Amino acid sequence: MHFKTIFKSFKNKDMLKRIGIILGIIVAYRLLSQIPVPMGDASTFKEAVSNLLEKSDFSNFLNLISGGGLASFSIILVGLSPYITGSIVMQLLSKAIPRLEELQNDGETGRRKINQWTRMLTIPLAIVQSVAYIFILYQSTIAANISTDFVPTAGDWVLSVTAMTAGSVILMWMGELITEQGIGNGISTLIFASIISQLPRTMAQLGSALFDTSNGSLQLFGGLEIPVDPTIFWIIVGFAIAMIVVIYILVKLNEAQRVITINYAKRVHGNSSYGGIKSILPIKMIAAGVVPVIFATAFLSLPALIGQVITSFDAGNEVGTWLTTVFSAPSASNFSTLYPDGLTAQWFVYPTVYFLLVFMFTYFYTSIIFNTKEIADNLQKQGGFIEGVRPGVTTAEYLAKVVRRLDLFGALALGFIAMLPFATDYIFILTTGSPLGLSISGTGLLIVVTVALENLRSVDSRALMITYDDFSNELKD
Repeated sequence: MHFKTIFKSFKNKDMLKRIGIILGIIVAYRLLSQIPVPMGDASTFKEAVSNLLEKSDFSNFLNLISGGGLASFSIILVGLSPYITGSIVMQLLSKAIPRLEELQNDGETGRRKINQWTRMLTIPLAIVQSVAYIFILYQSTIAANISTDFVPTAGDWVLSVTAMTAGSVILMWMGELITEQGIGNGISTLIFASIISQLPRTMAQLGSALFDTSNGSLQLFGGLEIPVDPTIFWIIVGFAIAMIVVIYILVKLNEAQRVITINYAKRVHGNSSYGGIKSILPIKMIAAGVVPVIFATAFLSLPALIGQVITSFDAGNEVGTWLTTVFSAPSASNFSTLYPDGLTAQWFVYPTVYFLLVFMFTYFYTSIIFNTKEIADNLQKQGGFIEGVRPGVTTAEYLAKVVRRLDLFGALALGFIAMLPFATDYIFILTTGSPLGLSISGTGLLIVVTVALENLRSVDSRALMITYDDFSNELKD
């Protein structure tokens, strides 16, 4: 990174304008998260949302990437999840449908067409998710005996679903506006802002526990007394050190890649020669990103969601109660309810299944986005080859072998990252009797690190362009 060049670029008006636009969009996004859905008394539904967040890890993840929009029952309740889902669906379909695959390989025009279809797919997905959430929340208010005299009419449903769908479309538009500024991906930046916005809650929880001196104060150097809880103080110190180490490891894991040297055969046309050069093919260790974690979270949330729907109609149903209990993610909010007698073997069921699903989905999604046969064919057409490996099928088999080995370490790394909040809660349960309930999970931290690095590289690239133009203008003058 050229940090000196980046700071120098801040003197450029165009750079400041782009950064100002991005900051303004983020502020507008945060304001949208405070506008409630026009559906009865918002406080009633907020209470139902709290009950939902206690029982569903996927709901917690949606609340995280929506910047608390779900918890506040705002019009951006569904957030960017319809667009993310639409993008993933289009990626999967582009590998299954030859026509879409041709469009994807058709350069900028084809990609624009696929992006347009992704936007169109986002709208029905947002409508479906909006209807589902309002239905579940309304049924939750009835099942939890939350006092409400409000009975939604057809007009209320249409108004609420329209507002939530519009909120999702506005977020998609905001993301594209940020992308147009040339400083990072807009959707990723909004998710980054959403996750960071949850930090104050965790800091407030830690601060409240730290300055609670009911168990005594911290004694240092024999006589110096500091009005903080000694146990929590040393836990926070250890937690801060661990956080620095984790961030460092996440940066290394995100940047880790296997570099394969590609040789190009030398070609002679008349008096000119072409090729005879070397290039590289970088293969990332975690090529799938955080998508396997999202898949695993969504997959595990389905049984609990079905259990909630069953119990909302029949509160005493044994199947619904069992699904809700077993497949509810252990967290700070539901710990005292699910585990009144302390830790049991059931506490480890969800994290274990979660880890295995992340591991499997990493292999699955990497096989979709990294087509070794296609890469080998393209190399062969361009006259490229890997030293010691025959072009064509042998090259595809070699690349597949390399990817499988990288996937093993990448899947294990993603699995352990996803386990971080459970490990932290386990330590706090053993030391304080209750879990901490981090607002930023290992997945969220991975997203923050990944997006921060990508945006920093984009800023660095933009800064180099700006300073180069300034240098050229100085030479002309």
